[in-house]
Amino acid sequence: MFERIKSDINCVFERDPAARNKFEVLTTYPGLHAMLFYRMTHFLWHKNWKWLARWLSGFARWFTGIEIHPAAKIGNRFFIDHGMGVVIGETAEIGDDCTLYHGVTLGGTSWKEGKRHPTLGNGVVVGAGAKVLGPIEIGDNVRVGSNAVVLKSISEGHTVVGIPGRVVDRERTEKEKRRQKMAEKMGFDAYGISPDMEDPIEKAIYSLLDHIQVQDEKLDALNKEVKRLGGHAVDMEMPSLQEAVLEPEDPKQAAHLHSKD
Repeated sequence: MFERIKSDINCVFERDPAARNKFEVLTTYPGLHAMLFYRMTHFLWHKNWKWLARWLSGFARWFTGIEIHPAAKIGNRFFIDHGMGVVIGETAEIGDDCTLYHGVTLGGTSWKEGKRHPTLGNGVVVGAGAKVLGPIEIGDNVRVGSNAVVLKSISEGHTVVGIPGRVVDRERTEKEKRRQKMAEKMGFDAYGISPDMEDPIEKAIYSLLDHIQVQDEKLDALNKEVKRLGGHAVDMEMPSLQEAVLEPEDPKQAAHLHSKD
């Protein structure tokens, strides 16, 4: 349980650029407070201390504005951003690395006993005000748009918007999948940008990604051929852009740049 709590805290820094340090996150994030209460009440629920679990979850709702039933199943690195008005029902199941925004409901459409609430796969993002209702399955990496109402199961990787929710994306081509992998490698978040969009900056970025992809493939082939002919293989490992040194190596050049500032 403590490892899960630790991962819940750490994932905040990955998904909220406003997070500055652990003390701030621990003391000011209602989504994290709700998860701390949930981890405790879920433990008590399965130890058959059900009344105490429900009472604590009620207190957590009053304290955070977020209602999570102790019997719900939630995976690792779950993040609720802002949080007010989030409701997660008794038989809801949530995978790893999911994100919910304020006003989201994972609710039921029936009063019958048994499975009544949705199941979310890994990496699902549900936008503000969205409602996912009934014993449906939402596949891995699905994006649910703000204020959407989803009543049917959605297969993995799709984007859903509207009332009732409808899939608005299309299957990516192999070229687009290669672009996405290269973008992730470079640290460029290309999610939600379609090559069909008439954006000159986006087109320029994708042209650059295509060029880098082909260049990498040719360098790799050349390296293998050199090795086959008895030469020394070249280390193809490249530093990430995030770790690139911005300062010039020449101290005189660095001093010259600082003098301009």
